[in-house]
Amino acid sequence: MAVHMELSRIFIRELHDYQLIELREVEGDRSFPILIGLAEAQAIDRRLKGVEIKRPQTHELLASVIESLGGELESISINDLAEHTFFATLNVRKNGEIIRIDSRPSDAIALGVATGAPIYVEEHVLEAAQNDAPS
Repeated sequence: MAVHMELSRIFIRELHDYQLIELREVEGDRSFPILIGLAEAQAIDRRLKGVEIKRPQTHELLASVIESLGGELESISINDLAEHTFFATLNVRKNGEIIRIDSRPSDAIALGVATGAPIYVEEHVLEAAQNDAPS
């Protein structure tokens, strides 16, 4: 079963190779962090702050391609966690069908923030993330 989540925090530390975002359950108390790259963190941060840029970044480009091809990003799913790595899909609706496209969670979330698509996390991933979290 998929759980509706939202981006609750973003930590950008420009002197490090990795950044941190935190997802929080919309109708509950669970949350967990995901490590992402600086470019993805900056793209998410810009979008959240409403900062306009002159040329499309990768996530805006992908949103435009999906739309131009007659699709609509319906949701993002974080659907697996293996060896400390999260896996995600872009769920694109086209002609009444859902097309699932493999994605890194950071790219999926950046695209979802750009388009307003909801984020879902599979229950087993939430449980594994809670068990995988440092004490």
